[in-house]
Amino acid sequence: MTSEAAELLEVLWGRASTAPVSASQLRVLFILEHQEGINLRTLADALGSTPPSTSRLCDRLQAVGYVERAASSISRRELQLHLSRRGRSFLAELRSRRERALESVLAQMPVAKRTALLQGLEALCATAAAQIQEEDGTDARSA
Repeated sequence: MTSEAAELLEVLWGRASTAPVSASQLRVLFILEHQEGINLRTLADALGSTPPSTSRLCDRLQAVGYVERAASSISRRELQLHLSRRGRSFLAELRSRRERALESVLAQMPVAKRTALLQGLEALCATAAAQIQEEDGTDARSA
């Protein structure tokens, strides 16, 4: 059921166009939103990619005005990556389109089913957050 729900959300959200960015570029924007100021190597690691490929992704995102590069305060040889104001605006608009698409589906569900779904999603989020926090604590202790 989770696979089917995930696939249906992908189709539903796919209708809320991510143009002018690709799925890979969108992942970059989401990562930068949560890890502001990271360097290219850290971004490449998060993507499971190589620095040259990641640099090309960032080049394209910089060309459309969604990403900015700045010199690191730690190392002159290193660049920090930041979402631009335009990049943040793009993500906000994308989330708004996706939310409207999802709300349209939810509005057609019976109230009791929506309530049950909300309770289930709240439990899912709480459990996932706890698991992530636990794993982050384990990573910090083993470092």
